[in-house]
Amino acid sequence: MSRVTKAVIPAAGLGTRFLPATKAQPKEMLPLVDKPAIQYVVEEAVRAGIDDILIISGRGKRSLEDHFDRNVELEHFLAERGKDEALAEVRSIAELAEIHFVRQGEPLGLGHAVSIARKHVGDNPFVVMLGDDIMDERSTVLTDMIRVHDERDAAVIAVSEVSSDEISNYGSIDPEIISDQLVRLRGIVEKPSANDAPSNLAAMGRYVFTPEIFDALDRVSPGVGGEIQLTDGIALLLADHDVFGWVFSHGRFDIGNKQDYLRATVELAIEREDLGPEFRAFLIDLVDKRLR
Repeated sequence: MSRVTKAVIPAAGLGTRFLPATKAQPKEMLPLVDKPAIQYVVEEAVRAGIDDILIISGRGKRSLEDHFDRNVELEHFLAERGKDEALAEVRSIAELAEIHFVRQGEPLGLGHAVSIARKHVGDNPFVVMLGDDIMDERSTVLTDMIRVHDERDAAVIAVSEVSSDEISNYGSIDPEIISDQLVRLRGIVEKPSANDAPSNLAAMGRYVFTPEIFDALDRVSPGVGGEIQLTDGIALLLADHDVFGWVFSHGRFDIGNKQDYLRATVELAIEREDLGPEFRAFLIDLVDKRLR
């Protein structure tokens, strides 16, 4: 059995790319079909065997806590009206895992957000999952990463190939190829220009860390954007510890991007047994009309 049972989900960002929708609600609560985005992330963690989740929130994020808490009034309302299926679903949200919350007092970067988890995580390995990244429920990326960690007792980050035009939006790794899906990091650079990027393999929003990452983050100085960058912490970790990259190519939606948010909504909807057939027919008819 894996020793990785804890996850950290940074969710303190302001979501400015989705204004005005995020003016009065957290971006993590934006719905994808009929569930908020962060619920998909929590469910992915649970599927991978995680049962202890720490969400790093911020000002104006109280609805995150409310969503994963019991709502006795709502449950009573549903029970009285015989809405048993809805009642079971609402109750199940609060039972997904043991979920804790802590605030990031200042928006000092992803690395700073992760460092806040030190007391909760202790000396245990743990997963970091970015709330902007939603994975298809059939994806085994996180499970595969945890397996690699268990086999090699080292940190593992998810990486994917991107175009030269996109690499400046990510952390770019310098890979030593081990197999088609596994690489060892020789270096990592936050948001390099296309000319300076060591490769077109970019760090995506899933990480498995050993607790040594906290010591590395303590030594990080503010970097790109004046923030404590998680990428810089990984670069320091590499000086004394192996870090591996798990390469994948499908199943990820960057819902911080409007195009990907729309794509995720459509793809998740057409996979649903209750919505898919009718929605697929609607899309086919819509495209047919637009092409006439």
